[in-house]
Amino acid sequence: MIERLDQQLFLYINSFNSPFWDQVMSIISGTVTWVPVYLAILIYLGVKLKRKFIVLILVIALAVTMSDQISVLIKNSVHRLRPCHQPELEGLVHLVKGYCGGLYGFVSSHASNSFMVATLCILMIRRRWFTWAMIFWAVIICYSRIYLGVHYPGDVICGSLLGIIVGWVIYRLYQYIDKTLLPKWKFFSPEQ
Repeated sequence: MIERLDQQLFLYINSFNSPFWDQVMSIISGTVTWVPVYLAILIYLGVKLKRKFIVLILVIALAVTMSDQISVLIKNSVHRLRPCHQPELEGLVHLVKGYCGGLYGFVSSHASNSFMVATLCILMIRRRWFTWAMIFWAVIICYSRIYLGVHYPGDVICGSLLGIIVGWVIYRLYQYIDKTLLPKWKFFSPEQ
């Protein structure tokens, strides 16, 4: 029942396409597209956190690894075919440039990674406009994955939840390190 509903919602969303939006969604879904945004956020946090930035970089590396690898582990355990690989949907899925991705799609790594980044950034940079911008950014990436025909809505919703959990856990780890461990290390003491 839920799977059928997911397929119908996918087909409905995926059917709203045009050559213009094909280009836009391909760009939005591209990893390299967002590198300048990531760099701007990192520069801001580097200026704000100074010496603690080194720890943040290590924690971010852990977050990216966890978010990505857990989503891949789930994909390889659940074995839910992507819509573009689903035999019963053959000829119904709008693909852009024939791209379909790997065989399995649950959960979406794009959704997991974008919501992990959004959650971590929202917790680190507490500005209302920034929070809404990050949520919009993560949602539009998730939407692009459905538009491109490579994920069901359920794939991106569950991937988003995974990303939020990983982002929150990693933020709590960073807080623990910041409050408990860093004060004990001379390099990070404010007197230096």
